[in-house]
Amino acid sequence: MKIKQKNSYKELFLISIPLLVVVIVAFWAAYQFVSPAPPRNISISAGNIHGSYYSYAEKYREQLALEGINLTLLESKGSRENINRVLNNKADIALVQGGTAYVDEKLVSLGSLYYEPVTIFYKNNLQLKRLNDFSGLKISIGVKGSGTQMLAIQLFAINHVNSQNTQFFYLNPEDSLEQLKQGKVDAVFLVSSISSSINQELLRNRAFSLFNFSRADAYNQVLPFLSKVTLHEGIIDFKNNIPDKAITLLAPTANLVVRDDFHKSLSILLLQAMEKIHGDYNLFSPVGFFPSEQLTAFPIADGAKRFLQVGPPFLIKYLPFWVATYIDRMIVLTLPLLLLIIPLFKIIPPIYRWRIRSKVYRWYEQLQEVDDQRHHKHLSDSQYANLNKELERILEEVSKLHTPLSNADQLYNLLVHIDLIKKSVQNKQKNERLKD
Repeated sequence: MKIKQKNSYKELFLISIPLLVVVIVAFWAAYQFVSPAPPRNISISAGNIHGSYYSYAEKYREQLALEGINLTLLESKGSRENINRVLNNKADIALVQGGTAYVDEKLVSLGSLYYEPVTIFYKNNLQLKRLNDFSGLKISIGVKGSGTQMLAIQLFAINHVNSQNTQFFYLNPEDSLEQLKQGKVDAVFLVSSISSSINQELLRNRAFSLFNFSRADAYNQVLPFLSKVTLHEGIIDFKNNIPDKAITLLAPTANLVVRDDFHKSLSILLLQAMEKIHGDYNLFSPVGFFPSEQLTAFPIADGAKRFLQVGPPFLIKYLPFWVATYIDRMIVLTLPLLLLIIPLFKIIPPIYRWRIRSKVYRWYEQLQEVDDQRHHKHLSDSQYANLNKELERILEEVSKLHTPLSNADQLYNLLVHIDLIKKSVQNKQKNERLKD
């Protein structure tokens, strides 16, 4: 008898279908947790076009352009407007002055960038030792809604200097400078980088003096977001000894702020730009102090905190940005799939073997029924004929089975057992005829 035997690809296919369905469902579920690719167009609300924020934003644009990211710069009136734009999805990033944060807003900081000293320049003929001495003067305190205006109001209010006893002007830095030089205001209140053109011009103008915060430690305790910094004698111009004495200043920090759903990969890219732009030495901080997780306007983002403590992620550190981002996204997608697929594929061989064996073993039940009937004491010729017919049927069906060579021994064992039962039935029938 020739038995057909071949690899049962059909069985493997039938086993694989439900497993494939499980993998597809798992793939879909994992995909829900994969963040989309970083957008190539983002925007930053950057303050006055002549200010230091805007100047730094231009540097960010240059750095991001190297990685194919287009950063659009939006001019604004100051920190308040910058924050509102990010909150209202009109900008993705904001440059924000410390001390201007709202309460309970879902914004996070990528880090503080540099000290922005408070510089108050006033006419030389005025004797101003403390902030309460400014009462009754005409003072420019920045555009309404700006971080400069907010901080000026806070500091002057502590000293009981307010709009009831003092005349405040809400001018931008350029207009403030012109009004001071023309004698239309007595003092200007500025918050910006000491290297800004307006600060540099006023520091060199002998007609004006820079206010010294002799009570800086006390202000720091009342307003903790302010740091005490020193502008050392001669540091601006050693030849002309500018300033001609050490001056104590108060300084909030500039911060880079985003929404808490800002793309994590772009956050890393911005942090790398921040390190390049703000990591060098300046007048008030050593090399590497900024960007910093300290002195932030909002809670520091988790990813930013890790970056500032241990550096960029491994992939972004050694691979091009878009390649690293793609691999990172694929890891999120494939890792859980691998954890699922590996054990699934481990169970395929035993399932396959079980299905092949079951095709053979299920005939033993029918063969057992024939054998049980054979053991009855007396059988008629018609009963023997039925048993032989049933055995022939079983043999015919078993002969049609297709099994791989690895399972051929099980099939041949079944055929041997069928033949054994068949001979047993025939011997019993022969013996009973002899007795009769």
